[in-house]
Amino acid sequence: MAKQVINNIKLGVFVLAGLLFLVLMLFMIGKNENLFGNNYILKSRFENVQGLVVGNNVRYSGIQIGTVSKISILNDTTIEITMLIQNKMKKVIKKNAITSVGTDGLVGNKVVNILPFKAPAALAIEGDVLDSKKGVDTDDMMQTLSKTNTDVASVAASLKRTVENINNSTALWSLLNDNTIPQEIRNAAIHLKDATGKASHMAGDLEHIIADIRNGKGSVGILLKDTGFAASLSTTVNKIKEAGNQANTLAEELRAVVAGIQTDVNQGKGTVHALLKDSLMVQKLNASLQNIEKGTADFSQNMEALKHNFLFRSYFKKQAKKNKDIPATE
Repeated sequence: MAKQVINNIKLGVFVLAGLLFLVLMLFMIGKNENLFGNNYILKSRFENVQGLVVGNNVRYSGIQIGTVSKISILNDTTIEITMLIQNKMKKVIKKNAITSVGTDGLVGNKVVNILPFKAPAALAIEGDVLDSKKGVDTDDMMQTLSKTNTDVASVAASLKRTVENINNSTALWSLLNDNTIPQEIRNAAIHLKDATGKASHMAGDLEHIIADIRNGKGSVGILLKDTGFAASLSTTVNKIKEAGNQANTLAEELRAVVAGIQTDVNQGKGTVHALLKDSLMVQKLNASLQNIEKGTADFSQNMEALKHNFLFRSYFKKQAKKNKDIPATE
């Protein structure tokens, strides 16, 4: 009887130990500890691991390659994670690879993503610390989504008010209910079509004009294409330029003459000063003119007296008769 009890106790202990071992194996397999494979250790450091825990998966370009075996707090701003990586990745992962903390799906478990950097570098070895970058935080995404929802709600409210204003606008509905508007739009379209046709004709005419100009036809074409005309035009321009230079020279000479006359007048020299400034000269000229006028009058009287003198009367009569016989010339 005692022997049976001992056997039962041994059997119970064996079964319990087997169950514990099975539970431990299932736990380790669930944590993906790679118990039956060769592994090596890589490390990385972050400011925030965003809820990462020991046993979370490690992926390289989206492929499962290991698990997180340890998380250590180095200081108040640095957290170091230790990753258990499959030994076959020694020929793949390089020292310049970048690590980041992500999420398995939208709200799944956290994972460590290792991304290759497209630059030559040596392969990572046991205990290397890979560079890290800040991953997308779900909390930040939720905050951004919340802000976006608030903005969408504001836009929806504004759109609702706009629609209500449109519904309450009698002027707009009267405009939409006006049956004459479609006809006016149709007429406007017809006028626009006519204007487009005219513009097309004008473009064609303009194209012909440009073609004629290129072929040297017309005044503009001759002006642009005829080298002889261009030479004549250049000669004419040169002559005009010479005439302008001569005119400038003449103007300078005339200015010098005027300046000389002005100087003579101001200094009391020359005939012009005598005519303009000397009052005695003016009196003499007036006296001379009066004498000439008086002498002319006396000469006329003398000639008239000679006509009536008996000695010269016959001469003047012959002269008068002779003048009458001579025909007038046009």
